[in-house]
Amino acid sequence: MLELAKVVQETIDPDAKIEYRPNTEDDPHKRKPDITKAKEQLGWEPKVDLHKGLPLMVSDFRQRIFGDHKEGGTVA
Repeated sequence: MLELAKVVQETIDPDAKIEYRPNTEDDPHKRKPDITKAKEQLGWEPKVDLHKGLPLMVSDFRQRIFGDHKEGGTVA
């Protein structure tokens, strides 16, 4: 989760503060995403890593939602 938070921070707002909060009762105590099943059953392999993919996704969302026409995958 921290890795994801840092990539989001770098992509969206480098000045944003990452806050640590205690888990709620219904929150899983441990998160460990695993794509093994997708690889085995679907033959799927990721083509873009998180550090490249998240900025591309943010850029795409901004273009779709706000009509931004910025080129490239990085967003400031």
